[in-house]
Amino acid sequence: METYKRVFVIVLDSLGIGAMPDSEKFGDKGVDTFGHILDKMGTLDIPNLQKLGMLNLHKGGTMEGVENPIGRYMRIGETSNGKDTMTGHWEMMGIYTQKPFITFTETGFPKELIDELEKRCGKRVIGNKSASGTEIIEELGEEEINTGAMIVYTSADSVMQICGNEETFDLANLYRCCEIARELTMKDEWRVGRVIARPYVGKKKGEFKRTSNRHDYALKPTGRTALNALKDAGLDVIGVGKINDIFCGEGITQTYHSDSSVHGMQQTIDICKKDFHGLCFVNLVDFDALWGHRRNPEGYGREIEKFDRGLGTLMNELREDDLLILTADHGNDPTYRGTDHTREKVPLLIYSKAFKETGILPDVFSFATVSSTLADIFSVQKTDLGESIIDQLK
Repeated sequence: METYKRVFVIVLDSLGIGAMPDSEKFGDKGVDTFGHILDKMGTLDIPNLQKLGMLNLHKGGTMEGVENPIGRYMRIGETSNGKDTMTGHWEMMGIYTQKPFITFTETGFPKELIDELEKRCGKRVIGNKSASGTEIIEELGEEEINTGAMIVYTSADSVMQICGNEETFDLANLYRCCEIARELTMKDEWRVGRVIARPYVGKKKGEFKRTSNRHDYALKPTGRTALNALKDAGLDVIGVGKINDIFCGEGITQTYHSDSSVHGMQQTIDICKKDFHGLCFVNLVDFDALWGHRRNPEGYGREIEKFDRGLGTLMNELREDDLLILTADHGNDPTYRGTDHTREKVPLLIYSKAFKETGILPDVFSFATVSSTLADIFSVQKTDLGESIIDQLK
């Protein structure tokens, strides 16, 4: 008989808690996303995270842990070779990634790739940098329309995005160019997780608007995940935020697009009020996208406070047979040099109203602890990665 009918796994995107033993190999020495935010801010108004044991697990600033935390808590480390969103989430659900996805945040795409893309698409590339999608259209949209060029840009993640004006570029042609880009970026040295078509309309600055005809050309997971096992067993697998994109829809039964992390938490609270049987898997991206990559510890800290308020509401809505798991997919230390993710351990905070035992658990070194535990809860087949901690959740 199942101990828990519903499990909520919420990923606080990039909330790392200190360097991995191999962090220096990734160019990340002394990184600590949460700890350095606390050091910068001094204190944060996060009573619910405190109650779950976050400050017992990882201190910083002037804050201390609580005497009797109500959750189980531990550190987990990444075994896969990477520090990006897809690698972290895929490992969380049972996939080991040996060849990392490539990010081009700092440099733009290499000349060889751009040259081949221009040749195959028959269009000159403009942009080729990390940028906000709305801002780069404002900057280069008129040039694209007037010259027949093609806006290519990237972001903080492993992604190539191509903009095209629906009236002058033609939507079918934009999709054709994205399919070419997807083929080219399958090479190991250019391997990105997603190519995204970003169509827009308008004729001049101030009028440009992106349309709903976006199309993602994502890599499918390289193997079966816990999501596939849950879905195949007839269970609900609800994705909130970027989850559906990260897994290319594999193993997902229902998906919700989020406009922000606050919106994502409200969606999760609304889902919690409904009846379902299985997993609600949530990604809250604003920590990473708005604050980590922009190296803004104050903004990151305030985002954690916003999350904590939503967390309190969610915890009140949880039922006796619900399990809540909070974790992260990598680090993004907003006090560190550059703008890239950072290779870090992440927290695993676990809570149920049915818990009789609380406190710290031993560290483990695979994010797939999450998927193995889910497999045991719902009696589905495990992947080969990660060890379950179900026996310690009582």
